[in-house]
Amino acid sequence: MRMFEDRFNRRFKYPYVLLNDQNFTQEFRDGISAITKNEIRFGILDQNYWGYSPSVTPEKTAEKLEYNKNRYLYGGSLSYRFMCRFQSGLFYKHPLVRDLDWYWRLEPDVEYYCDIDYDPFVFMRDRGMKYGFTIAPREGRRTVETLWYHTREWIKNNTDLLPDKSLVNWVMGTDGHYNLCHFWSNFEIVDLSLYRSKAYESYFQYLDNAQGFFYERWGDAPIHSIAATLLLQKGQIHWFEDVGYKHPGNMHCPRDDSMRANHCRCAPMSKPGSVPPRAVSRRAYFAQLLCWQP
Repeated sequence: MRMFEDRFNRRFKYPYVLLNDQNFTQEFRDGISAITKNEIRFGILDQNYWGYSPSVTPEKTAEKLEYNKNRYLYGGSLSYRFMCRFQSGLFYKHPLVRDLDWYWRLEPDVEYYCDIDYDPFVFMRDRGMKYGFTIAPREGRRTVETLWYHTREWIKNNTDLLPDKSLVNWVMGTDGHYNLCHFWSNFEIVDLSLYRSKAYESYFQYLDNAQGFFYERWGDAPIHSIAATLLLQKGQIHWFEDVGYKHPGNMHCPRDDSMRANHCRCAPMSKPGSVPPRAVSRRAYFAQLLCWQP
């Protein structure tokens, strides 16, 4: 948060909304308040936001967690599934978020490599953009084994909710199957009218009843990405190529010299011989280049 303040929000003064399934300690509140002078909203998540899908049971979920615990990352984590469901279809309904038209997702343990000297919200709004991202890797196939099947079933029953033109071919291979590309949603800047739309709500409710958040490990990133490409055109989705960013396991550094002029603290990986920064694999970095081409 201190880095985000230094790189961006100290100048633009947007409020922070911090939500947790447990009460924040006073020590935490005081520590956060010492970092920023901007408005901070602390909120609690009850079982309506941080809980099971109505279509699953705790008993069968426990069986699936045991089965999947060694199959993929967070395979045995219940809290991770609560988080993915919350981020997929509930966070923007929270009372502390309802009055907001846009949001920028922030997470612990991330780094912002470059100064951001303009307002991304205004940039996107003035250009009619709805969804912004920095990194676009591929999802682990085992975590979403039936997601595309259920997506296609939803599409068949809801063609009236879909626009005439979209970017759906970005997530769909020539064979008609999901190619696993997605926008890594730990960084996303979104016009919340997208998630509050009738089409997105219908899609989320369908998926929430399909059991995959708990019996598989459907992440909010592929769900946000599939929905965005179904409901938006390419011109409404923006790659923030100029935003240097790292989340554990992957990173992006602007490759254009003029973009890195904003006091960037990173070096781009523009060819397979480049050396990735610490905790970022070369394979993970180049996966995003294969998914999104400007």
